Amino acid sequence: MDNNYSSIPRSQYVELQLHNDSQNPRSKKPHEKLQSFDDHHALIGDDDGDDLDLNIDDFPLIKGKINKGSGVPGAVFNLTTSIIGAGIMALPATMKVLGLFVGFVLIILMGILSEISVELLVKFSVLVKATSYGEVVQHALGRPARVLSEICIIINNAGVLVVYLIIMGDVMSGSLHHVGVFDQWLGNGMWDQRKLVIFIVVVVFLAPLCALNRIDSLSLTSAASVALAVVFVVVCFAVAFIKLVEGKIDPPRMTPDFGSKKAIMDLLVVIPIMTNAYVCHFNVQPIYNELEGRSIQKMNRVGRITTVLCVVVYAATAVSGYLLFGKDTESDVLTNFDKDLGIRFSSALNYIVRIGYILHLVLVFPVIHFSLRQTVDALVFEGSAPLVESRRRSLALTVVLLALIYLGSTMIPNIWTAFKFTGATTAVSLGFIFPSLVALRLSRQGEGLSLGLKFLSWLMLILAVIVSVVGVISNIYSLESKSD
Repeated sequence: MDNNYSSIPRSQYVELQLHNDSQNPRSKKPHEKLQSFDDHHALIGDDDGDDLDLNIDDFPLIKGKINKGSGVPGAVFNLTTSIIGAGIMALPATMKVLGLFVGFVLIILMGILSEISVELLVKFSVLVKATSYGEVVQHALGRPARVLSEICIIINNAGVLVVYLIIMGDVMSGSLHHVGVFDQWLGNGMWDQRKLVIFIVVVVFLAPLCALNRIDSLSLTSAASVALAVVFVVVCFAVAFIKLVEGKIDPPRMTPDFGSKKAIMDLLVVIPIMTNAYVCHFNVQPIYNELEGRSIQKMNRVGRITTVLCVVVYAATAVSGYLLFGKDTESDVLTNFDKDLGIRFSSALNYIVRIGYILHLVLVFPVIHFSLRQTVDALVFEGSAPLVESRRRSLALTVVLLALIYLGSTMIPNIWTAFKFTGATTAVSLGFIFPSLVALRLSRQGEGLSLGLKFLSWLMLILAVIVSVVGVISNIYSLESKSD
């Protein structure tokens, strides 16, 4: 049967749609910026397979359901959660090495330098439209550098999780010089076996949480973990303040000790340990992507607020922990809370501090594991379906990673050893070396660096390389000395 219709070329569909929309003013939407398929073929890629150059924010219908994103408070919370973790336990021991004044100043300086590196990372991630740490590194330094940065993320996150298990084992089952919580409650028994205690914690408590496929399933546990960390800091600071007022604290050492070879070796590795405390850079892009009304200025405000909060928390913990225990401060200060604190309700406060922080680590562990698993999957199974769509692959990776992390926790003697190596290698690289290289390389594209920022980038790069080399050499030397 004849009709008056004729076929419409595929390339004219968008033009026809826009023509119809123009008859109805109420139907105008952001996608009306397109005038024809042919005129805007660059937006969706040409026949040669060019990459997308599409600002998806201009086309909300393409994205589907519109999410408002998180405000500044939510972003600050997420970034703070990424920073504050097991590193807080080693900071009082750094005070023992550096002295109260020098240690306090370095905590502030490291926080400022870390914030500058975060701002550089945000600036150039936006410039090249990167959505992850690896992407911005690839834009600046190429594919091999991206792989190296992802390996650093894996080692760093795995090292942090190993530290979590070491702390759990030390606090619950005790160590050579400290009594565990189980010993104080139940006396000697099978719970004295540190490896067994860690294994039970991994299987019974951590594995079910780590098996979850989506990180938003862990939002409530993450919030609870931050609250528990705040309880630890408040109790530790309050006890130190009370004892200071009562005159029960010995005068602390204010400067580093150069009186022995061991003290000098510890001094060489203490700065790499501090860099571990501020590493959050691999989570900066995801947090920026979810920021409502995101802009470089808004994300910088998030970073600065977070830095101030973390410096206050770290300084309060490091100073109060060192004041409480002085030269007896352990590499994991949590193990020091097995003795009388010299104030009322000492026993109750000890239990609150230790058990509360163990619960904090149990709740934070799955969040760090999630990013670790995602990075491993992206590196090993590149091009495969998203991990959330493959339950079998997700569970297999979870089992393998938990087994390796458990094995690492049984082989590494204490968190000081773990922090020395990760701090001198992966933490320095992720926090300072890669951001500096990215800024210096990409400054030639688009918006460049001011003279001051260029100077700071070179300064951070040079200092980071020196700290890394000295830290690695010192770590190797200290291991050889112990083996002798």
